[in-house]
Amino acid sequence: MLKILLLEDDTILSETLIELLESEEFFLTHVDDGQKALDITFSEHFDLYLFDVNVAYLSGFELLNSLRKSGDKTPTIFITALTDIASLSKGFEVGADDYIKKPFDFDELLVRINALIRKSYHSYSDTLQVGEFHFSIEKEELYHEDRFIALSPLELKITKLFFQNINTTLQKEILLEYLGDGKEMSEGSLRVHINKLRKIGLAITTIKRVGYRLASS
Repeated sequence: MLKILLLEDDTILSETLIELLESEEFFLTHVDDGQKALDITFSEHFDLYLFDVNVAYLSGFELLNSLRKSGDKTPTIFITALTDIASLSKGFEVGADDYIKKPFDFDELLVRINALIRKSYHSYSDTLQVGEFHFSIEKEELYHEDRFIALSPLELKITKLFFQNINTTLQKEILLEYLGDGKEMSEGSLRVHINKLRKIGLAITTIKRVGYRLASS
């Protein structure tokens, strides 16, 4: 289930968005000020940020600027009543991937969210293929040919990260930080989960003293 961090101080709008997005099988975490949003990113990983701009303590612009400077590349959409070109420009300048003006149509927001999620996998399609394996981005499900592969939550997180970075070596430190989600994880535990994925047939290779790679062929 894809995790979204929603920063919105309008109670009615936030409740509506939570209801609608959860009905689309997203997992929502809601905060109403920029400092709370910043704090929670230190302990949890999210697949997407939805940020209002005019919120307390840290504006959406200040928040995203801080996150981008720290190396956080999580796809981000600003949802705001600001309609002037200067604000639009500022949003993209601090690192936004998209910008939607209030009031907006929910179906349009959903289209933008799904497009950004596919982009994070470097794909224009909902399905990624590695050998005989297919990964559904929308469903977050792995298949061997047409057979569904059941994965534990941690195995799914690892699989998602590898499919987002096919043919790219992932450093052990990055994997441990991502999988730990604010908690400490050992290299031994990582190896156990990697080996389980290898046993089902995923071509994950070890890059000595560096990390791991999922090869497309």
